[in-house]
Amino acid sequence: MSEYLPEAVRKGLEDARVAMLRRSSKLCIHDGDAIHRVLRLWDGGFSLDAKTAPRLRGFVDLYDGSRHLYKCLIVNSREDEGERIYEFKWNTAVSDRPALDFLRSDDAPVALIPRFL
Repeated sequence: MSEYLPEAVRKGLEDARVAMLRRSSKLCIHDGDAIHRVLRLWDGGFSLDAKTAPRLRGFVDLYDGSRHLYKCLIVNSREDEGERIYEFKWNTAVSDRPALDFLRSDDAPVALIPRFL
């Protein structure tokens, strides 16, 4: 059906689709001082707008608003339907607490109440 649409209508539909993806997501990639808005995220990678996205390689940080989610190593990028697709070599979740060197049981108390004599 899209073969019969005029080029201006197809371009308008594609621009509207990309704008909707951009508005619905708070995810962004930090590459040094540069910040790029993420259009889509999946298990193996993410996509950015092809018009503004650079050809990234190496380490980047993935944020959801101001919350740091992942440290990522990206190795490959390609352009597909107005999006630049990046693939992860690995991504590691960032924790907001230090790592524990012991196993915390499920029924452990949250806090200790001191005894007053």
